[in-house]
Amino acid sequence: MAISVAVLVGDSAERVIGKLAERARQLRIGNGMQPDAEMGPVINRQALERIRGYIDEGVASGAQLVVDGRRQTVPGHEHGFWLGASLFDRVTPGMRIYEEEIFGPVLSCVRVPDFAAAVELVNAHPLANGVACYTRDGNVAREFGRRIQVGMVGINIPIPVPMAWHGFGGWKGSLYGDTHAYGEEGVRFYTRQKSIMQRWPESTPKGAEFAMPTAK
Repeated sequence: MAISVAVLVGDSAERVIGKLAERARQLRIGNGMQPDAEMGPVINRQALERIRGYIDEGVASGAQLVVDGRRQTVPGHEHGFWLGASLFDRVTPGMRIYEEEIFGPVLSCVRVPDFAAAVELVNAHPLANGVACYTRDGNVAREFGRRIQVGMVGINIPIPVPMAWHGFGGWKGSLYGDTHAYGEEGVRFYTRQKSIMQRWPESTPKGAEFAMPTAK
């Protein structure tokens, strides 16, 4: 649940928010061992209180809480660490729920007027791990992939985590160290380089040469 911000472009917000709210309310929360459960409890009480704190702060900062999952309960497991899906609309840069990853069932929606504003907004964020663009326009997809300054990019793929032979990891504040995991950089990290220089007397001209060799 690390991807916690959705950027809605133009008039798409009016069409998308209602569908997001409906789906959030229908999310099946329950015992994770049950096959029909879409989400189980969060890991412990500390995580529960931390996520609730984010939601409280989002409300206090002026974001519109469309769906509130703070009072979720599951019959038979009343003492579990339950959270329902929560949905924020009209979130703005500078709010903590926008600046930080919540790692919980909370989605913050930011509205922008056009594609250029969306790209500028994403590129201005200090974190740059993963991002996804949903579109049916091939030109938008190409320009998004080319312009966006994020380490892992998905086009109509919600969580763009590549296979092991590609690099895994983000840019800017989302990268720790000098190299990404997996891919060529991961191979180089675990590889010791060796350089071997050789000369065979039988294949060189007789006698000493003191000039830089050149192509003949």
